[in-house]
Amino acid sequence: MTDILRTEDLKIYYGQNEAVKGVDLSFSESSVTALIGPSGCGKSTFLRALNRMNDEIPGSRMTGNIWIDGRNINAPETDVTVLRQKIGMVWQRPNPFYKSIYANIAFGPRYHGIRNKAQLDEIVEDSLRKAALWDEVKDRLHSSALSLSGGQQQRLCIARALSVQPKILLLDEPASALDPVSTSKIEETILQLKEQLCIVIVTHNMQQAARISGHTAYFYMGKLIEYDETEKIFTNPSEPMTQEYISGRFG
Repeated sequence: MTDILRTEDLKIYYGQNEAVKGVDLSFSESSVTALIGPSGCGKSTFLRALNRMNDEIPGSRMTGNIWIDGRNINAPETDVTVLRQKIGMVWQRPNPFYKSIYANIAFGPRYHGIRNKAQLDEIVEDSLRKAALWDEVKDRLHSSALSLSGGQQQRLCIARALSVQPKILLLDEPASALDPVSTSKIEETILQLKEQLCIVIVTHNMQQAARISGHTAYFYMGKLIEYDETEKIFTNPSEPMTQEYISGRFG
């Protein structure tokens, strides 16, 4: 598989605190990679760096390189709006806009200049289908997105991210606030999307990482401790620290 995204000696600071300490990682096309580790270990900070979301946090700075399609996104000339079109993100809690279901999905394409209604209709339907939500909402597209259940709202947020045709999708604990049935639907959606996208997911749920990811990266105290195929990480890790975390001895 071809690497689509790669970090080199990535370090992230909040003021004087080094939250991520020189991480080298590669991510392939058509794949799911899980980032695991105890709270405060740097995995979400690392994830947000991949589409420059840490830029929004006062006092944060980043050194090292992040490559996508042969371009270093840390370069000063990077257009962050274009970058975030390529690398979509879904947060821990659903955050639909105070708009209709349709307007939530059409927002990104409209922002990028698409005005043709037939084209927007097609994008909305396609995005909702990819997020496994179309059949549930097709008859109420002009209802408020806030009328949806929590699990539906999260799939709507995934559809919204997909509407601008990203190559990479970042998910920061997307199911942690959801019930088991909604979590299962999110996982099914991720497994379907991996045929088309590179997906990187932060999760505290070891079983979830084992179910949906092909590779897993274990973070501790801002460092990447181990990265390998998920099956190996969970059955025969190389590092004792990984074994201790997987077996529940800490974290």
